[in-house]
Amino acid sequence: MTQPIVRIQDLHKSFGSLEVLKGVDLEVTKGEVVVILGPSGSGKSTMLRCINKLEQPTGGHIFLEDIEITDPKTNINKVRERIGMVFQSFNLFPHLTAIGNIMLAQRKVLGRSKAEAGRIAMEQLNKVGLADRADYFPSQLSGGQQQRVAIARALAMDPHVMLFDEVTSALDPELVRGVLDVMRQLAAGGMTMLVVTHEMGFARDVGSRAVFMDEGVIHEQGTPQEVFDNPKSERTKDFLGHIT
Repeated sequence: MTQPIVRIQDLHKSFGSLEVLKGVDLEVTKGEVVVILGPSGSGKSTMLRCINKLEQPTGGHIFLEDIEITDPKTNINKVRERIGMVFQSFNLFPHLTAIGNIMLAQRKVLGRSKAEAGRIAMEQLNKVGLADRADYFPSQLSGGQQQRVAIARALAMDPHVMLFDEVTSALDPELVRGVLDVMRQLAAGGMTMLVVTHEMGFARDVGSRAVFMDEGVIHEQGTPQEVFDNPKSERTKDFLGHIT
């Protein structure tokens, strides 16, 4: 058996009296594209944010490769160097150009030289189809282009796993395709990905596994074909019946 790159054991997360995650178990192996489906408020995004401790789990254990993220002694900043995360909001620095945004963390966190960071930034901009926009500021880019810069920024850090949290939900419909095309290319290249999404076509076509969450637990998981075409859980059937 391949050692999981991400392992989640009995994960709990509460915000005050509200229990958002109620004992989640999930393993992701290298090269898998795990698409996470479910209604708003089901705990999908909270689970992703716990993986790099943007949210502090209330209970349970999370491992990235050989490191327990939930161990208080773990240097979470070192772990985050292995995890790329792209959010619904682009979080680009408005005063920096596209290439400047991609260079910043490389230089500050990884200690790369200006020349090396610039070279890698241009490589990643080329991958996301924006090499000709390197010197544009975020205000000069469309929402879809800004999101592709955000993906390039994450990739420039050489992550072992990429987390995508509803990255197309803030975009106009005509801008979604460009972002999804970049994600398809990443999947085809073997990147390990956990993707929270409402893009069911993408989930079916690109996912190697689909996970359905609701009310803080995983109700069902399997290949996208199994989950979409032959769901076993009544809750999964109900959810898919409303969106497909």
